[in-house]
Amino acid sequence: MDNGNGTAPNDPDDPMEEEFYSSWALLILTSLLIATLFTSYFLQRHSIRAVHESVVAITAGMLVGLAIKLSPGTIIQRMVQFNQSYFFNLLLPPIILNSGYELKRRHFFYNFGTILTFALVGTFIAALVTGGLVFLYAFFHPEGINISFIDSMIFGSILSATDPVTVLAIFSQLHVDPQLFSIISGESLLNDAVAIVLSETLHKFRGQELHVVNIFKGIGVFMGVFTASTLIGVLFGIIVALMLKHSELYRYPSIETCVIALMAYSSYLFSNGAQMSGIVTLLFSGITLKHYAYDNMSLRTKRATKYVFQVLSQLSENFIFIYLGVNLFTQTGLDYKPVFILVTTVIICIARYVAVAPLSMLINAVCRALGKSEQILPRSHQLMLFWAGLRGAVAFALASGLVGDSAPAMRTTILAVVVLTVLLFGGTTSRMLQLLEIQTGVMEADDSGSDEEDDQDLDPMGYRKLRPTQPAAHTSNALFADITDDEDDENGVAPGGHGRGGGGNDNNSRRRRLARNNSNNNMDVSIGGLLSGPLGDPIPEPPQPHWFMSFDEKWLKPLFTKRHIQARNQTLADYWREKRRKMDRANRNMLAGIRSMSFGQSSRDDYYFDDDDDDNADALTLGSVHNQSFGLNGSASGNGNSGGGGGGGPSSSSQRLVIGAGRVFGRSPVSSPPDG
Repeated sequence: MDNGNGTAPNDPDDPMEEEFYSSWALLILTSLLIATLFTSYFLQRHSIRAVHESVVAITAGMLVGLAIKLSPGTIIQRMVQFNQSYFFNLLLPPIILNSGYELKRRHFFYNFGTILTFALVGTFIAALVTGGLVFLYAFFHPEGINISFIDSMIFGSILSATDPVTVLAIFSQLHVDPQLFSIISGESLLNDAVAIVLSETLHKFRGQELHVVNIFKGIGVFMGVFTASTLIGVLFGIIVALMLKHSELYRYPSIETCVIALMAYSSYLFSNGAQMSGIVTLLFSGITLKHYAYDNMSLRTKRATKYVFQVLSQLSENFIFIYLGVNLFTQTGLDYKPVFILVTTVIICIARYVAVAPLSMLINAVCRALGKSEQILPRSHQLMLFWAGLRGAVAFALASGLVGDSAPAMRTTILAVVVLTVLLFGGTTSRMLQLLEIQTGVMEADDSGSDEEDDQDLDPMGYRKLRPTQPAAHTSNALFADITDDEDDENGVAPGGHGRGGGGNDNNSRRRRLARNNSNNNMDVSIGGLLSGPLGDPIPEPPQPHWFMSFDEKWLKPLFTKRHIQARNQTLADYWREKRRKMDRANRNMLAGIRSMSFGQSSRDDYYFDDDDDDNADALTLGSVHNQSFGLNGSASGNGNSGGGGGGGPSSSSQRLVIGAGRVFGRSPVSSPPDG
């Protein structure tokens, strides 16, 4: 039947028909995306950890894909099929950019050696083991499968690409141990790039003889691509930092935000166009942008880049899982080999264990030899590294380049393995964290500074007016006033009442309100908190920074950041240095006062014993030593007057100074200096 213009109504080449069906195809995908996001809201609202949104997304995609497969017509089915170009050029970049931009750089570079070991050596081991076992399996031609050695190695390199988006999302929600989080996230980012470069390198040697020269040539190509990709990403980040420093783009935040996003995206496209690794380039471009360019941005641009990158990343992640679920049934040219799928799933588990276990032992041995016991990987972290080795969309995207007689079977197997690992490993991550007793709920400040910066205007001059805090208070109530100063310091409020952007009055009122609430709540204050260290020990000085950090602070940051930013950073550094000296004096004075106490003259009502806890059986209150008054400065403080606080002397204070036998109870009021 003709529609009047000589074209059949169901002809896919008809532009009007194409537009009609493409709208329906996009509507199906966006509806699934909306449903997934609402499911995510419900799961987080009710703190349901057993199921993650990625599992819901991939399951919903599978059901819709099956419905499309069973429905008449093939136009919509063709339109929702996986497109490698869309994935690599549109869906993947936001995820990589946000990962680099939001990366906890301190933990990333602190564990950089471990991350590189797992990403480079671990990926190579996993690819070699997977390829070798698959070749041995295919040697007997089960289910009619025929795979050459080089094709099995390419197959293994593709399946070595771990993509634990689900695991990292759960880690982020639960605030898992920072060391484990940084290792898994860093390994997954670099691992994807390594797998891409490795598979592309092996493709170049397809049809050639495998000998030693080609092996070393491949290793050289791989290292050269990886290094060049890193340098390209750093270069683009530095260009953006210098551009922001020497221009007035901060006056036009919308233009500034667009330029930053486009420059980052350009680095990815340039790297791919130069046959480098766009993933590595974009990752280090994001890290460099956050480290050097972030301080040069206007406040609105800081907010915009942070939230725009996060939103685009979340949309891409959920869309990819839906995409994979739909394509499990709608993708053409699939050849399901059930036994091969199960065998491959077992093989990648074996390969992952072989990559994680020996390398973990090697890393721990090196850490012990170097005296870095804090970097040793415990058994629970090793098992979680193994469990986090699920496969993702990168592997399926690379599978489109497979060729040979068994290429359809290998592509289908990779897609099925991706879905199975996400459902199996990703869906049980929360339970594994509980079984392995891995620490969760670890809250850390962002590397770039306090989150309060999002709510306060940036006032560079305000940082120049920073002044050291007043001398230590003489009474317990004054201590609480200083405690609230510390809490405001953690939130980016400068001492002296000047917040970022002139919010001094609000911050002063907040400080007074916190001090009053603490007094009314009769909260215990631990000596351990006041001393910021073990009882009797001086406050430890910060460790000597790494040589590159010193070089970066002295030369690179001044070169790439604006002058008022440098002045602000220097003032903050001076302030924290003075803060540390102040707390060290408080430490010594408090210990001197405690040693001079006499506990035999106090009445029964002036102290109490905690019968419920043997460790706290000799706990004392400030009231128990009211006849032996002392101050933080070592002078008498019987009148209790101080600038902090209000209220009488120690005997009238409602606060309790709790000293336990070997244990110190109470909240620690001392804030730690912000990370680089």
